[in-house]
Amino acid sequence: MNVLEARGLGKRFGSVRAVEGFDLVVREGETCALLGPSGCGKTTALRLVAGLERPDEGLVRIRDRVVAGPGAWVPPEARRVGLVFQDWALFPHLDVRANVAFGLDGDRRGRVEELLELVHLDGLADRMPHELSGGQQQRVAVARALAPQPDLLLLDEPFSNLDAQLRAAVRTEIRELLRATGTTAVLVTHDREEALSVPDRVAVMLEGRVVQVGTPFEVYAAPADGRVARLLGEANLLPGRARGGRVRFALGEVEGSLPDGPCEVLVRPEALRATPDADGEARVDDVAFYGHDQLLRCAIDGATLEVRLAGPHPELGPGARVRIELVGPAVPLPARA
Repeated sequence: MNVLEARGLGKRFGSVRAVEGFDLVVREGETCALLGPSGCGKTTALRLVAGLERPDEGLVRIRDRVVAGPGAWVPPEARRVGLVFQDWALFPHLDVRANVAFGLDGDRRGRVEELLELVHLDGLADRMPHELSGGQQQRVAVARALAPQPDLLLLDEPFSNLDAQLRAAVRTEIRELLRATGTTAVLVTHDREEALSVPDRVAVMLEGRVVQVGTPFEVYAAPADGRVARLLGEANLLPGRARGGRVRFALGEVEGSLPDGPCEVLVRPEALRATPDADGEARVDDVAFYGHDQLLRCAIDGATLEVRLAGPHPELGPGARVRIELVGPAVPLPARA
């Protein structure tokens, strides 16, 4: 069953077209990441779904009810949608228990205690928000949003205020929480690592509309075009030429069902191998070392190739001559417009 269906959404602010032709379907129990660069309309799209903005055109359906569209408007408080904002928006004068219970009716204590246990805060119910770490505050915000048992949870850049190490730990906890509770969620992010590690599916958004939807593996391995490829990770985009179902490019030839003519070929850095060779055709210009791997930037025939190698390779420092081989997939893509 589809929990969220957005069709043809559009929103303009003055002369700026923030969202145009926005389509997105999210299924029951699924977490979908809405990934895109700053300014592409992600947050506006989320606000249209939540009811914080009215669309100029299109419709939003949550479960079997149209909540926004021609002749239809349901206010945000009646949409059964939970919201987690970038700054978490906790009430500073309420303790953790009262923050989570805010807005609940009737006998709510059991629900609150259950959620606090789920987010590993059951021993901190009497703490005030300023007495919590950033990660703990974020978990309170998620618990509060889940407390009314919404049909849909919307998260707008929820990890952006956390440092890198804490961000990785908290997003793993939130992913497990969403799965454990069977919550249907949309996560807005510009962080490709979040978009690939947290959701079941990724919707890539550019210039106000969704341009590709798929599993994290699908959108990474077979992006719709070069723009999507770069959003999802380091990408070598090499010129190629398609002819008769084959594509030739600088590193060889691959199959490709593209129209005859110019195209691009995506080669991820991990699909390349660099081997020390005094007569090699490439030169290492720069090395970024990350401990578990390193990224080489190599000059070859006036172009730059990025090569990712597992583990340290001190012999491959700047100035080293190397031989570059294709050892992974090369993906033909349409030529840039």
